[in-house]
Formats: sequence, structure tokens, C-alpha cells
Amino acid sequence: MQYNFDAIISRENSCSEKFDYRKKIFGRPDVIPMWVADMDFATMPEIIEAMKKRLEHPIMGYSYRSKSYDNSIIQWVKRHNRWDIKPEWLDFTPGVVPGVVFAIRAFTSTGEGVLIQPPVYHPFARQTKLNDRFVINNPVRERNGSFEIDFEDLDQKLTKAKTFILCNPHNPTGRVFTEDELRRMGELCVKHDVIILADEIHSDIIQAPHKHIHIASLDKRFAERTITFIAPSKTFNLAGLSTAVSIASNDTLYRQLHYEYSKLHCDQGNIFGAIALETAYTKGDEWVKQMNNYIGRNMDYVIDYLKKNIPSVKCNKPEGTYLMWLDFRSWGIPHEELNQFIINKARLGLNEGSMFGIEGRGFMRMNVATQLATVERAMKQLHDAVLAYRPELCKL
Repeated sequence: MQYNFDAIISRENSCSEKFDYRKKIFGRPDVIPMWVADMDFATMPEIIEAMKKRLEHPIMGYSYRSKSYDNSIIQWVKRHNRWDIKPEWLDFTPGVVPGVVFAIRAFTSTGEGVLIQPPVYHPFARQTKLNDRFVINNPVRERNGSFEIDFEDLDQKLTKAKTFILCNPHNPTGRVFTEDELRRMGELCVKHDVIILADEIHSDIIQAPHKHIHIASLDKRFAERTITFIAPSKTFNLAGLSTAVSIASNDTLYRQLHYEYSKLHCDQGNIFGAIALETAYTKGDEWVKQMNNYIGRNMDYVIDYLKKNIPSVKCNKPEGTYLMWLDFRSWGIPHEELNQFIINKARLGLNEGSMFGIEGRGFMRMNVATQLATVERAMKQLHDAVLAYRPELCKL
């Protein structure tokens, strides 16, 4: 089946955070919204049909997650990422970030250290601080537009950490860490007896020839100290259904985390989240293949456009995610001025880079999980704004 990712569907007045909060977030309602990490693509029709089918039964009472639900997760992970997992390793969490927060609470105490790798998804630092834990930064290093782990710094910083939030694929830089990188990180966590909280929510959104590898799949020693978090929310545009999965092969860690879920009574889930996940992981292979190809073409368009028309803005093609990390540092202007230019002159609603850490100053994160026509319009608005502002920035 050929899916139509070019179809433009209005999301306005649908309680869409991405669209209906533009005035609140950016101060004006007319920016092209390319910030919140959800898609502008219609959810896979097979998922919609499965949910409609369930609505034929008029009672929405308490439900449970079936064996076929667990099996859909097991088979998806095996097919796509070559990792054999067991049903007794699986647990429910209402989202990857909530799962990470529950894990921080389960495996650390007040004042203990949580290591992150900025510039990185901003809730990691925020939620760590809100839970009275200490943020330890191991910044990734930029080299020729790509981002690398500073292993010497990581070795030193892990001596002060109790847990390590590994974001792979890395948001916002788009890195998909290699087996060698993951093994080196895993060995350091074994050396320092640090628990790994692996946020792998973007693990299905990968650009060839890159491959996602679950760190827990590489070595039993790594698996014994890792909680892996996955979800269909990014992959299939299901974030509003609040359904995610934690995977833990270490029974002690599993029980500790499950106790945290139980304490807060957040392990119930919802009927439609379970149906959507099972349908996605059972029938979604071809949809994901086509979605990744479409996003890859959007990324290629942006990179080619920038090289030809605004070469002062640098961006390498992300290896994973549908998020592009645009580098404006050559403009030599304050980050706050850059942000206002993007909003009020280019009329684009992007994520300003400093929200991911001070390392993100001079960068903007752009979500290209949208129709190519929208990407084309966004690039033209940026180009027109730059020509009016500093035309020399459009020349080599």
C-alpha cells in the first residue's frame, strides 16, 4: 500500500499544541509551526480502523494489556533492531519521559547525580532538578557538523553519577550512536556502577545506512544495568495516547521501577493506547519504511536549499529522528536576536537551541515531519528574510 504523506490536514482548532499554541509560545499566530516533536502526517489508517472497530463496543471500562500486545512489542523489536526480549521484561509507562522520571526516583536519592549529554532533550535536566537530583553534564562535542561523545570527560563525570540518561538517537543533534560508541559508554557505566536509562523513543526513525542498536542488546553486563524506553508515539504520531514501554531484563531493577509506577498508580494505561500500539507494531512496517523515506527527502531538500541559497547556515543530515539541528553561529549575532529574527522576520516557529543547554546557543531545532510543501514554504520564508536582513549571508 502506498501511503500519502503529501496530504495537508488542518490541525488548527483541534487542541493541537503545535498549532493552537503559536500565539502563546511565539507571540504571533502566523509562524509555520516546526517545533513540537510530533508529525503533521495522518496516523496510519490501519490504526484508525482498529480504534473505530473497538468503538463498536459501547463500554469503555477497565481493561488489561493482552498477550498479543506484549508479543507485538517483542516481535517489533526483534524485526527492526535484532534484539530478543521477553514478556516478563516489559512494563507500561504513560510516556518515555514519565518513565525516565519514575526511574530517576526509583534508582537515585535526593541530591544524587544524573548524567546527561547536552545539548539534549530539555526535560532531562528540568525533571532531574524538579526531583531534587543533581544534573551532571557531559556535553557532546561538535566536529565538522557532527557530534561526538567526549569519552574522557564521560569517564570522569560518571564517578559522580548514579544514573545516566542515554538519548539514542540523540535529540536534537540527530546522532545515531555506533556499536563502538555504545560499547564504550556501556563499559564506562560498568566500571563506575552507573544505571543506564536509555531513551530510545526515536529508534524507528533512522536514515539509511545507519542502524539503531539497543545498548542493552550488546552485552549482558550492559543489559543488567539498563532500563530501555521505547514507544510508538513518535514513529506513528500517537503522542496523544500516552502509551510507552519500559524494558528491563534485570529482575531487581524491574521490580524497583514497577514499584515506583505502582506507588503513583500510573500503570493502568488506556484502551486506545493499547490498541494503537499493538496495531502499529503488528502492521506498521511498510508505513515506517515509507515515512522514513519521505522524511529523508525533506531533509535532503533543506540541506540542498541551504547550501545553494543560505550557505552561512550549516546542517548535516540527521542520522535519526525527524529533527534538524541548524547552525547559525557564523552570523555572529546574540542568540536572543537570532531567535527573534526567526520568529518575527522569517515567521518560523522553531525550538531555540539554548533550551537544550547552553551548548545549543546559536542553533535552532526544526521538525521536518511535515509535508514537503510546508518545508519548501519555510525555506523560502527564511531565505527572503535573510535577503532583507543581511544579503551577504546568502553568498559563499
